[in-house]
Amino acid sequence: MAKILIIDDERSIRNSLKDILTFENHAVDLAADGKEGIMQTKENTYDIIFCDIKMPQMDGLEVLDYLQGSIPETPIVMISGHGTIDTAVEAIKKGAFDFIQKPMDLNRIMVTVRNALDKTNLIQETKTLKKKVNMKYQMIGESEAILKVKDMIEKVAPTDARVLITGENGTGKEVVARWLHEQSNRSSQPFIEVNCAAIPSELIESELFGHEKGAFTSAIKQRKGKFEQADGGTIFLDEIGDMSLSAQAKVLRALQENKINRVGSDKDINVNVRVLAATNKSISEEIEKNNFREDLYHRLSVILIHVPPLNDRIEDIPLLADHFVALACEEQGVPLKQIDNKAIKALQSIKLTGNIREFRNVIERLVILGGPTIMEDDVKSFARPL
Repeated sequence: MAKILIIDDERSIRNSLKDILTFENHAVDLAADGKEGIMQTKENTYDIIFCDIKMPQMDGLEVLDYLQGSIPETPIVMISGHGTIDTAVEAIKKGAFDFIQKPMDLNRIMVTVRNALDKTNLIQETKTLKKKVNMKYQMIGESEAILKVKDMIEKVAPTDARVLITGENGTGKEVVARWLHEQSNRSSQPFIEVNCAAIPSELIESELFGHEKGAFTSAIKQRKGKFEQADGGTIFLDEIGDMSLSAQAKVLRALQENKINRVGSDKDINVNVRVLAATNKSISEEIEKNNFREDLYHRLSVILIHVPPLNDRIEDIPLLADHFVALACEEQGVPLKQIDNKAIKALQSIKLTGNIREFRNVIERLVILGGPTIMEDDVKSFARPL
């Protein structure tokens, strides 16, 4: 059942539409003009709004403009007895979900309501999923080392500066990259991640820049690469120290000229992407070994952010433990568990070579195998799998 508002100056239209929607078990409120309708939206939350276009004092397009600013996610269906194609196009351009001409067809109304509810449900599901993703990529900690990283992100994120993120495996380099994207002007655009170490060297160029049909044996159709997919947004090149020299040359050109070529094509494709990169290697050593281009390094490292290992910020372990316990309990479907202070101290004494990634696995293991309160003995028994 949906909560629906009908804004129309014709009583007969309001009542007819209300009868139809009430029969379908929807809750319906009525407003006789635009101003009354706006007041209703301030006092109530609606799943769908039907709004007439031709009304005295304040016409429907003015109401639409206001509602798009105040409740942009609510589907608004414009209705009119004097509809023209130009009016319909203008309403849709202003953000209307649909446009229905009077006299209104019953089937058309029902289809529009169903589609509008599907859109509303999809928006809610997207919000829920985004919230879960944001929880997964939170940066937990109040140590001096992590506060420096947060401060750097706050300064750098609003710019388009390229950033090279360094740090050991599992320290949270991807989290830093996602924060840089989420706090940037590109946050509503794609965030595309590429793990350069996981892609065979012979396929990395196709993965990054795409390919044309027939470019190589298995290229049975044209394919967009990651740079094109990230157009307008951010591309995150993880483990860039493992990228082949030939792919590095193409990345360098993309950074210099904002242009790419698909494999098998000489046609330039303009791209507008912000490039973030990460590595757990010493790039200076890789340059000395001729494994990494020095000119590419200088292009990527406009800003350098080093993510400290967990062993250098053990004062963050209590916060991290609480965070990961809550996540693990939710994922495992068990009541929220507590963690004893002595257990925290035991965790702080462990040398974690896998950093945050390893620590999260340790906490999940303790949640599964420990009691309602995770104790020091649980840490001694289960923290290490061997």
